[in-house]
Amino acid sequence: MAVMTFAAIDIGSYEVSMKIFELSKKIGFRELNDVRYSLELGKGVYSNGKLDTQMLDVLCETLNDFKRMMQDFGVVEYRACGTSALRELANPLIIVEQIYRRTGFKVEILSNAEQHFLGYKSIAAIERGFKKMIQKGTAILDVGGGSLQVSLFDKDALVTTQSLKMGSLRIRQRLQELEKTTIHYDKLVEEFIRNDLTNFQRLYLKDRDIKNVILMGDFITDMIFQEEMKDKIITRNEFMKRYEDTVDKTEDVLAQEMEIDPEYASLVVPTMVVCRSFIDIFQAEALWAPGVSLLDGIAYDYAEKKKFIRSVHNFENDILVTSKNIAKRYSSSKSHIQGTMNLCLNIFDSMKKVHGMGKRERLLIQIAALLHDCGKYISMGNVSECSYQIIMSTEIIGLSSLERKMIAYAVRYNTTAFVYYDEIQMLGAGIDRESYIKIAKMTAILRLANAMDRSHCQKVKGIKTVLKDRELQMVMDSSQDISLELGLLQDKVAFFEEVFGIRLVIRGKGRV
Repeated sequence: MAVMTFAAIDIGSYEVSMKIFELSKKIGFRELNDVRYSLELGKGVYSNGKLDTQMLDVLCETLNDFKRMMQDFGVVEYRACGTSALRELANPLIIVEQIYRRTGFKVEILSNAEQHFLGYKSIAAIERGFKKMIQKGTAILDVGGGSLQVSLFDKDALVTTQSLKMGSLRIRQRLQELEKTTIHYDKLVEEFIRNDLTNFQRLYLKDRDIKNVILMGDFITDMIFQEEMKDKIITRNEFMKRYEDTVDKTEDVLAQEMEIDPEYASLVVPTMVVCRSFIDIFQAEALWAPGVSLLDGIAYDYAEKKKFIRSVHNFENDILVTSKNIAKRYSSSKSHIQGTMNLCLNIFDSMKKVHGMGKRERLLIQIAALLHDCGKYISMGNVSECSYQIIMSTEIIGLSSLERKMIAYAVRYNTTAFVYYDEIQMLGAGIDRESYIKIAKMTAILRLANAMDRSHCQKVKGIKTVLKDRELQMVMDSSQDISLELGLLQDKVAFFEEVFGIRLVIRGKGRV
């Protein structure tokens, strides 16, 4: 199809929004329509984990309105995503099922890492400005209703990304009663976020020189900085002037001056205090506010996967660099994890016809190799379990919760007994059958690769494999004595053969 129409839907904390795009290889993607509806789903969810019936009714009515609009525009495909408000529900599966039954929309609840990776992709859609900016130290601030994501770039690579629970709606809700007792609401917000801000600065900004700051979200550009936006750049002085002129005003005054809904106006002060606090610690002189949102990222991601566009930025490399930085944080041996990863890829690539996995699984096994040793930072005697806990507790941008879980289980079973499907379900893992099989395959490959570098000396320089009938012959190339590695491989072979249903023959080439 030369041209198609695509809809991106965001069920957010304080509004439900939709953009309709035209996609083609000639123009990439072009926005046709933008519609949003103010609906504070996060108001009840952040306090009690529930979405009341009336709010759900309004949400479904809004989505049905969107559906009629999609029909008018001839929309062929769509992606509907829920963010922190749905993510923090006590009963998300029930709510998603009700939405589907009442509207026909299949809603995907994004993990925090997925959400902000798509947001980051929306900036990358403006490729020329983004590519140039991230060559130097750059921070992206994505202030949502439920959380704030801070992503740091250096030399064209994502260095780290952290999520902080200081979204504008969450702050307003937590301080709602206290706000009535003070005339300096901005100072109250400052004090409320100070501890998280100080910890972030101490842990992640030690040696970082941030030259540029990108402010994410069209809320900032469409509502707060409507007049100042020249070339989408806001100077520090312009920001501070608007800040001083804004923070002491009431919601009603702000709503009238900005010509926005009072519910939106109530989020202005928390948003500006958070932005100003980070601008201060970064010592930024100018801010770029491209005016893009999660919806643009959803469309960009879809267009990229369907090959309507080709990005000049390597997003997969960002995920790998982030994973390497996690390994570095926990003092993993750089040479060993790099060597194990290379061996994993060598095995993976040489037996594609046997394992049947694709490009995404190749990325996941790379990350598993990079993080398989991080648990040594906590316990030398219980490495696999500690590594599992670290991975499960750490956001890896660009990965879904299921993908992170798959990596964590492959790492856990790298050196411990593999658990079969019925047992893993009894443990409440929430792993479907297809993902479980992929975990088994990833584990089998990781075990082999890890054993091949048991001495941590990277003796194996290459692997050659030949598949004949149901036998996989694997020759390890080395100029050193690999007797240890060959001896320790034998207990890995049985599991490998069980998983892939083939006979594995391993021998060494060189000194043995």
